[in-house]
Amino acid sequence: MKYIEGKTGPWEVVIGLEVHAQIISKAKLFSGADTSFGAEPNTQVSFVDAGFPGMLPVINTFCVTQAIKTGLALNAKINERSVFARKNYFYADLPSGYQISQFEHPIVGLGYLDIELENGETKRIGITRLHMEQDAGKSFHDQHPTKSYIDLNRAGVALMEIVSEPDLRSSEEVMAYLKKLRALLRCLETCDGNMEEGSMRADVNVSLRRPGEPFGTRAEIKNVNSIRFAGQAVEYEIARQMEILEEGGTIVQETRLFDSAKNETRSMRSKEHAQDYRYFTDPDLPPLILTKEEIEAVKASMPELPDSKKARFMSEYGLPSYDAELLSGEKENALFYESAVKSSTSKSTKLISNWMLGELFAVLNKMNLALKDSPISAENLAKLVDLITTDVISGKIAKDVLLIMAETSDDPEKIVEEKGLKQVTDTGAIEKIIDEVLSANPDKVTEYRSGKDKLFGFFIGQIMKVMSGKGNPGMINDILKKKLDA
Repeated sequence: MKYIEGKTGPWEVVIGLEVHAQIISKAKLFSGADTSFGAEPNTQVSFVDAGFPGMLPVINTFCVTQAIKTGLALNAKINERSVFARKNYFYADLPSGYQISQFEHPIVGLGYLDIELENGETKRIGITRLHMEQDAGKSFHDQHPTKSYIDLNRAGVALMEIVSEPDLRSSEEVMAYLKKLRALLRCLETCDGNMEEGSMRADVNVSLRRPGEPFGTRAEIKNVNSIRFAGQAVEYEIARQMEILEEGGTIVQETRLFDSAKNETRSMRSKEHAQDYRYFTDPDLPPLILTKEEIEAVKASMPELPDSKKARFMSEYGLPSYDAELLSGEKENALFYESAVKSSTSKSTKLISNWMLGELFAVLNKMNLALKDSPISAENLAKLVDLITTDVISGKIAKDVLLIMAETSDDPEKIVEEKGLKQVTDTGAIEKIIDEVLSANPDKVTEYRSGKDKLFGFFIGQIMKVMSGKGNPGMINDILKKKLDA
């Protein structure tokens, strides 16, 4: 068990997360209105979304399938009977005065998600439930000095609220959980995970207690829209609560917001008493009934999940856990890697991984491009690695070739041919240049033979300089060593 040492003794951090994930669907949860991001305000609103009297909601069955799929991936129980309820509260961007949600009978019950920590440990985080609900609209308070504006495009969009057990104990675990959950949702294509667009956001509940004591009073940090911000918010909240408790104060149950500019949380509203939302079964919606056959059909359509893919990458391609996790965590990474391996003649699975995770990602990062927009295709990356493994070019030259590929999208074989970059592997030619370098530096040869082994690197540098970096490093090393030790 992890404890934090304070001035007055150890503390245990207790954290639970409520993640709102927008379901990928073309229509909203109870209407046919479009869900595209970035449309002009109030252009994607049906009468149902606007709360017009007499309008009846009709369930979007595709959203139901998306929720089942997510629940199965969370190793959770899919409830064959679930019920929609009205959650009553007033806010300007909630036209009907209530939100259609699920309360006592959610579509998904208990499950779990395994997360991987930096020390190699795997920790299981319990899932309490997943329920479906409609989103509210959006209020803008900074567009006019005395007025607020409402955009109802988001009203009625389908959400999955994924609630964890209070099993998390640190900011590292919170970030690992959100990262793993986002990767899972993206793999399933049930949510795009774009936190900056608001399609995935987290409410973070943080409390402290002495080891072995009951849970402390929690503070809820609302609508955190970045994994990094979630970690920072937890760190700040731990320090804030510990200082209050160690000075003899008490924690007020409240809702707080994270200010990323100041890197701190601040009070939004008191939550001394749980708000009474007066939940009751929605009279316009019958219970949602699923059959075992429908659930099994969804299960049969599931893609390979990140954990299974990671295990396969390790067994099939011989990759270490670190590489396999990075490559399997995002769908685009996995597809790119496997395409490169399949098109490679050398099948150098680890070297392809090295070049993709290292050099390629570094180039894309400098160009501010995502992998899906890479000017270097998986097939061309594989060709570049094949040129290295067949000694056509050295790793050093390959880095230069990769930069040209990023600018031109050209085939690496064509670049090597046109620019005369092929590696020199002729033994006679290499020996001749080595002899010239040794003859030009007799004093250094004497020093090396008297015990200054580090001069070996000096000779390699001189030889590579003469050969413009095109000499085969392995052959140069072997021949040079023999001549110096003769």
